[in-house]
Amino acid sequence: MSNLDWDMVRVFLGTHRAGSFRQAAEKLACGHATIRRSVLALEAELGAQVFNRSQNGLTLTQAGETLLALALNMEHQANRISRQLRDIDARPAGTVRISVSPALAHGFLTPMIAEFSIQYPQINVSVIATNKVSDLNKNEADVSLRVANHVEDDVVGRRLLKLAIGPFASPKYLEQHPDIVEKQGEGAEWIGWGRTNNWINETALPKAKARHRLPEVLMQIEGAANHMGLASVPCFLGDLDPRVVRVPGIEPSGGRSLWLLMHDERRKTARVRALVDFLSDKILANRAKFTQ
Repeated sequence: MSNLDWDMVRVFLGTHRAGSFRQAAEKLACGHATIRRSVLALEAELGAQVFNRSQNGLTLTQAGETLLALALNMEHQANRISRQLRDIDARPAGTVRISVSPALAHGFLTPMIAEFSIQYPQINVSVIATNKVSDLNKNEADVSLRVANHVEDDVVGRRLLKLAIGPFASPKYLEQHPDIVEKQGEGAEWIGWGRTNNWINETALPKAKARHRLPEVLMQIEGAANHMGLASVPCFLGDLDPRVVRVPGIEPSGGRSLWLLMHDERRKTARVRALVDFLSDKILANRAKFTQ
């Protein structure tokens, strides 16, 4: 009896109400053999037969009658738990975990969370600041704010907009390279960030050489602010730092897209939906800030 589980009891109740294995299979949307195996496993677990089998269908044995009362109580408790959990999910309250890169968490996300917390005082936001892509299918986060060209995960979400990318440098560095645009970057240096520097050929300053390797956006902006060279970063992040400016005469280019993602099972949870809708509305209301 110690191994008796709700699935066995659920099948028992469904079979009793249907009156036969075949009709129970139709009502429970599974195979006839599956229903039969479950009942046999239940009887083996109890050490007693719960159904009398006949050509007219199934009827309860004395053991089955005893089990029925207990099973109905289990069903009542299961439904009660389900209702309570639905009520929890239906209220905008509790904790929402959002995964975001440190660069986005710093000056971009935090002000929006501050405003969100005023509008939703019963919701707590837990930020997971990481450059690692959180696996929503493994419940590593409820929501993910991600910069990417494509998203192939089994998730639902919104492609909000394509971020504008541009070169930034300190005013002092630009004074040291007054003809940087005319010379297509010759004599200047890019702050590298990846294993390869092929991306430089696609910029307006292809003759600038890569030097150093700072793999995180905020590090690149910090490097540019300290006159290390040019940083190719999302414009809205570069604009947040008064120590750097956009390189004059160069129009921003379209970069990767900003995605707001969640697992399919989370989108009906009120607290998750509240945060996703709030962030989406805020970002899209300021579209020009991110795309120009």
